[in-house]
Amino acid sequence: MPPISASSPSSPINAGSRPLRIALFGFGTVGRSVARILIESAPAGLELTHIFNRNVARKRVDWVPSSVIWSDDPEMILSAAKDSANAVDVVVELAGGLEPAGSWARKALSAGKSVVTANKKLIAYDGLELEALAAKHNCHLLYGAAVAGGIPVIPGLEHGLAGDRVERIEGILNGTCNFILSKMETGADYATVLAEAQGLGYAEADPTEDVAGYDARAKLAILMRLALRAQVNPEEIQTSPITTVTAIDFSYAKDLNCTIRQIARAERVNGHLAATVRPMLVPQSSPLAWSRGTENMVITTGHYGGDVVFSGHGAGGNPTAVAVVSDLLGLAHGSCRISIPSTPTKVGTELEVPHYIRFLVNDRPGIVAGIAGALAHEKINLNAILQKPGYPLDELPFVVTVEPCRTSALKRALVEIGRMPALLEKPLDLQILEK
Repeated sequence: MPPISASSPSSPINAGSRPLRIALFGFGTVGRSVARILIESAPAGLELTHIFNRNVARKRVDWVPSSVIWSDDPEMILSAAKDSANAVDVVVELAGGLEPAGSWARKALSAGKSVVTANKKLIAYDGLELEALAAKHNCHLLYGAAVAGGIPVIPGLEHGLAGDRVERIEGILNGTCNFILSKMETGADYATVLAEAQGLGYAEADPTEDVAGYDARAKLAILMRLALRAQVNPEEIQTSPITTVTAIDFSYAKDLNCTIRQIARAERVNGHLAATVRPMLVPQSSPLAWSRGTENMVITTGHYGGDVVFSGHGAGGNPTAVAVVSDLLGLAHGSCRISIPSTPTKVGTELEVPHYIRFLVNDRPGIVAGIAGALAHEKINLNAILQKPGYPLDELPFVVTVEPCRTSALKRALVEIGRMPALLEKPLDLQILEK
């Protein structure tokens, strides 16, 4: 394991002189919560001085002190000299996305202003570059809120687990998908629950980033760098959407003493790296099956320390704001990050895991034999066949589970099975989580 060192500088930014002057970039759900904490709790060493937002006039609220400067001009804040009236010490970036957030972060760091962000996409794709820029200009980049919101997963990996050799990490990293799937578990259909999630502000009008797995993929890439010491291109992490899961799958999962959750998982296998984000069958005995609503959960498996579970409210303005303010307090009071070295790594190896395969067929003799033959050709062993009564024979759903196998082999078998004329739709293939 490469040596671990403390990041520098490690002293408070304004030791003993004045509070840290903070500019919020973005005054949405999280930005408002951060401002509330800074104003109501008045944490020692922190002072909110600026709020930037596009069309800022519509964002003004009367509970923010009159001393705070509202602006829709980012350059006024980013380019202000350190001794000017508009000077800030830390930019808190809460706008999200790669741009213009990335440009703001680069300008701030290049000017010697530290950056605190909850932007998982920016950190997943550009985090290493931004950390190097912060080091060059003797300032800091902190992103404890970028994964799992208010759950201290990133500080836990950087400090609490830095002495271990983490070999596997898996978790529920997207609160929107967890809300949808845990509601579907109780009998609701996908479209109804998605509309409810959008109404509550958990899901965007276009939910693709969440339901296709892209949001969780970015977060997993960050965790892989910190936990597995592997720098990966997030787009190499395979994803599958939750949109193919239906009520019948939860019914069959229950028969198998499982539920279904979107799981982000990465593991070293014989020196190679495997990673995926997809809906999986999760045994009811796993802590991951207990997570409900917008809760997040991360489980790390260490070579020396074994399993460690992080769980809590991973989404929402207040939990995420707590993580942001905690990073700010760390800056104000001189806590230092642990610099965890990582190595560029390709994601490519496959996990050998059991699978759940649901078919919809126009029933006729020989279907099971054809499926079994295609699986046997790829040396995949059948484990069980499940068929619920009460469905019409011309639209009959049934499930096959198979013993651990390579995903590529199963894909080849499913291509062959897909040629069977009795099949009414593409089979649904879900991995079954196991230790």
